[in-house]
Formats: sequence, C-alpha cells, structure tokens
Amino acid sequence: MSEIRVLVADDQALLRGSFRVLIDTTPGLTTVGEAADGIEAVELARRERPDVVLMDVRMPRLDGIEATRRICSAPETAATKVLILTMFDLDDAVYAGLRAGASGFLLKDVPPVELLQAINVVAAGEGLLAPSITRRLIAEFARLAEPGQGPLTGLDGVTEREREVLSLIARGLSNEEICDHLHVGRGTLKTHIGHLLAKLHARDRAQLVIAAYESGLVQPRRR
Repeated sequence: MSEIRVLVADDQALLRGSFRVLIDTTPGLTTVGEAADGIEAVELARRERPDVVLMDVRMPRLDGIEATRRICSAPETAATKVLILTMFDLDDAVYAGLRAGASGFLLKDVPPVELLQAINVVAAGEGLLAPSITRRLIAEFARLAEPGQGPLTGLDGVTEREREVLSLIARGLSNEEICDHLHVGRGTLKTHIGHLLAKLHARDRAQLVIAAYESGLVQPRRR
C-alpha cells in the first residue's frame, strides 16, 4: 500500500516539528509539509494534495475552521481528510469544524500511538471523535445545532433499517457493536453506511452523527 501523506498545520513550530518526527518515523506515514497558519495550510493542501491534514483550531491569518471549510469544499482537495486538534474537549469550534467538513476531532495531549491510529482511521474514510469524550461532544454540538440548516438535514429516502444504523452511529457505537446489535454482517453494515453517506451527502461517519441529531432522529441526553 502507498504511504499516507500528512500535512501538519499548527502555529507552534515546536509542536509541528514533534508531529513531523513522529509521523516520518512511522512506517506507512509521511509528512508533505508544515503550515504555520490557515492560509498556508490551504495553499499547501491544494499544492500537495495530502491524504490527511492535522489542523489546529486557533491559528493566525486564517483560523483552522475556515481553513478546513476551504479545503473540504474545493474540488481539488475534496478527497483530503481533516483531523482537528484542540486543547479543549468541548470547544465550540469542534462542532463548527465538523460542520465545515472535518473528519475527526482529537485532543492535542493524546498519546502518540492514538494520534497515529487516528490518522490511519481518518485516511481510511472513517470519521473519528476522541473516544473518551464522544458522548459529551455529541451532546454539545447537538445543543449548538440549528435544526433545518445545512445539506445534512432531512432523512428523505432513508430506509427504516438505515435509520436504525444511523441512530446507533450517532450514539457512538462501533461497527462491531452495531453488527451485534442488529445481527447483521460487516458487509451488510458497510452497505447501509455507504447508502447513508450518499443519501445524506455526508463525507464520513462524523457528519452522519451530525445528520442524526439535526434531523431529530436522535435527541441528546440532558445533563
């Protein structure tokens, strides 16, 4: 298999360098550049066409949310996945980043092995939310959501079985857990997820979670 190409975007040079060393010394991964601000991240992404961008939220000139939006919406970088990195587990910007097209969210203090796993997961087309705070984060962006807005709203054409799958995805269940719950095989589940992605115009699993909440299919638990 070809190497996963990663672009690192963060305004802290020391952190960028650390990420780069970690990635470049890991088999199957390689960095294609470093960006110190959002504008540079967008320009490098368009030039290098990375598989994954590690995107800091707060950067000068252009923040990571708008940079993510520009990368994910541009035809030439539509295949690029963005993994947002932040210091705050319930930062409001996380919700905005996922709506902008990001495929995942991870805390900056995550262990190196988990960061590397996250890059692989996102590159493979799976959405990713930090496991330790998935449910709290879901509740937070559900609170911030404005129902009826955006391309992910509405479940027209979604079958009853697909709604079941979508509901379980939104509750944070893994594919294995969903298969056990619905008594279906992995191939069947992947087919359902593929149909959901197409019907809801979602980039990945992370946006399916947003669709489930914004459509009203799943209601956030009150804390």
